Amino acid sequence: MPRFYSPQPLTSGATIDLPESIAHHLHVVRMQPGAALTLFDGRGGQYAAQLADIGKKRASATVGAFDAVELELPYAVTLAQGLPEGSKMDWIIEKAVELGAAKVQPLAAQRSVVRLSAERAEKRHAHWLGVIEAASEQCGRNRLAGLAPVADFGRWLAAPFMPAQPRILLSPRATQSLAGWAQANDPQALTLMVGPEGGFTREEEDAALASGALALSIGPRVLRTETAALAALAMLGGIWGGM
Repeated sequence: MPRFYSPQPLTSGATIDLPESIAHHLHVVRMQPGAALTLFDGRGGQYAAQLADIGKKRASATVGAFDAVELELPYAVTLAQGLPEGSKMDWIIEKAVELGAAKVQPLAAQRSVVRLSAERAEKRHAHWLGVIEAASEQCGRNRLAGLAPVADFGRWLAAPFMPAQPRILLSPRATQSLAGWAQANDPQALTLMVGPEGGFTREEEDAALASGALALSIGPRVLRTETAALAALAMLGGIWGGM
């Protein structure tokens, strides 16, 4: 059944106008009035719905019964990802959402090839929000992952942080494994810190450790930046559950 995110709050019994992008999609696939849809507004749960009217650039739907189904992990993981080159960030965000990440924090690190001006950062932020919405539609999540603005790594590291929430620095130089740490600890909210291509610099890692971060490894092989965070999320899910 087609499943779509609605940016406006949903209420059973209401008839709403769907976003133009959804209307265009429904028009392309030739859906007709009366067709069944699933809608969610990001606040949790989802609604059965029925296509009420459709045109080339417009469509409306009648919202039906609410289903309180949730697919969130029982622990909130924030992915603090060093900006990679090209479109890799799109792929990382998409897959992180599928694996249950609760929030994504893009970081401008010393080895980040991409340097975003304020205007470009704003455009990328809007684009990444669309990636989160589409990934949530696909994977069945009814709550949208949070997306923080791009932050300089040093300033982000120095900002106030909840002391009870671990910051885990994924590093090939770490002597303790993420798997071993997860097996020895209860499921809990945490932040995974992943460097860009080439990883974080020695100075950045030292600063992270000095701020209280815990350096952990995800195995003997050095993974690409677009693989590391996803491997870590899957590893936590396999040990702590929620996958």
